[in-house]
Amino acid sequence: MSKVLENLLYSKSHEWCLVEGGVAKVGITDYAQDSLGTVVYLEVGEPGDEVKQFEEFGAVESVKAASDLLAPVSGEIIEVNEEVLDNPELLNSDPYGSWIVKIKLSDEKELDNLLDANGYREIVE
Repeated sequence: MSKVLENLLYSKSHEWCLVEGGVAKVGITDYAQDSLGTVVYLEVGEPGDEVKQFEEFGAVESVKAASDLLAPVSGEIIEVNEEVLDNPELLNSDPYGSWIVKIKLSDEKELDNLLDANGYREIVE
């Protein structure tokens, strides 16, 4: 069974976000990394790029599949985790510790469109 953390919000496309002070740290869930298998490549936008909720902001590739990354929130990418870009396998070993981007929220009301831990568990179990 995949690990689901209580303090995060989730999208149906298996991204998680942790919101602190109007900024969302975004990563992929344990379920996503487990489904993908060993992650070998990660591609994301640059700081300053605008993203829209549930639209593509990057891609993750594994030995068996490629998958688009969909932004759980709209806003501006303010930071990219270079360590994860250089070592994408961190997404497998620590999916919740290895955030991919930080997005400055443009509309906090969008958080209502995301799932809490219980809602996310229902779609992955």
